[in-house]
Amino acid sequence: MKHRIVVLGAGYAGAFSATFLARQLHPDDFEITVVNAEPDFVERLRLHQLAAGQQLRHRPLAKVFAGTGVQLRVARVTGIDAEQRAVTVTDGDGPGRIEYDTLLYALGSTIDDHGVPGVAEHAYHVAARPAALRLRAYLDELEQQDDGGRVLVVGGNLTAIEAVTELAESRPRLQVGLVTRGELGGWLGDKARRHLGRAFDRFGIQVYEHTPIERVEAGRAIAADGTAYPADAIVWAAGFAVHPIATASGLAVEPNGQITVDRQMRSVSHPDVYAAGDSAFVIGDNGLPYPMSCASAGPTSKAATAAIIGQLTGRKVAPTTFSYIGNHISLGRRDGLFQLVDGEARAKPGALRGRAAARVKMAIIDTAAWAVGHPTFGKPNHKYRLVTTRAGSRSGSAA
Repeated sequence: MKHRIVVLGAGYAGAFSATFLARQLHPDDFEITVVNAEPDFVERLRLHQLAAGQQLRHRPLAKVFAGTGVQLRVARVTGIDAEQRAVTVTDGDGPGRIEYDTLLYALGSTIDDHGVPGVAEHAYHVAARPAALRLRAYLDELEQQDDGGRVLVVGGNLTAIEAVTELAESRPRLQVGLVTRGELGGWLGDKARRHLGRAFDRFGIQVYEHTPIERVEAGRAIAADGTAYPADAIVWAAGFAVHPIATASGLAVEPNGQITVDRQMRSVSHPDVYAAGDSAFVIGDNGLPYPMSCASAGPTSKAATAAIIGQLTGRKVAPTTFSYIGNHISLGRRDGLFQLVDGEARAKPGALRGRAAARVKMAIIDTAAWAVGHPTFGKPNHKYRLVTTRAGSRSGSAA
């Protein structure tokens, strides 16, 4: 019987991991299945562009995985039975069950409402493709109004900044504002912060600093001091949270729901489960928790796949570097920032700014998307054989 590897999620971490495993492991010994709620690969890093009205390239996962040996199951994950090694899913045919021998959890994250009442009922977000499309459709309606309508983005992190500048640039008829509990770009260096301020001034974005939002109602956000900020559309971008599936499964998790893993991305409570991307809690080389960000997908998926291959084929696992060098922020299509950080994740004085920073970020995103769409390019077919099974062991080697 083949060893069943199930990958949950086909974002950057999940898609990269599945195709890499398929290239490395022999199909006679291994069966790799990817479970994803959508039939397409979603460039989450560009969802603020989608909401702003821009078109993103269509990347069907069936085409991405064609010829790799990876099996695609389009379904929504509803639960994990870590003791019985099974995943429950639901699709157009109803509920189902997928058994595994090794599980790679890469379901990513969603918005964190921080327990603020009214976010789910009255706010939009750009953390998922359906949500970004819903916001896009509503903004299309707003632009038909005489005054263009008012949009308020809540948050001060990278996603909030990218969303508000993209909306302001792409939809100039809208009145766009941002409210944040801290200082705008307060975590940036002086040069980057000044550049960010000039960009907001150029776009005409109204900024409300040191203003925590206490609740969201229809047509307005209410601050802790009782001030009401009216808006036709409130976009919630105040951080990310992982899906509660891991916590409900019985896996060891952190207080925020991330799966607790070792340096090889292996669950500390269930050795058949690995995690990658935003779903995993791992300590970086600087001794700090690795951040939820696009930059986490590459190193965590690299570490997880190396560990899986090593465990199942008896090969030596090289340590993975979990470094974090900085924050890359787009400010519309023609402007951007790249803020370097030191070993303590503090901003360095220098920063790449302007059109050059925007071009670098787009090159990185384009390269990542191209790599997902061309999983067989430039990678050797090692096709390692299974050397250990639950029933015992057997010898093996690369074919």
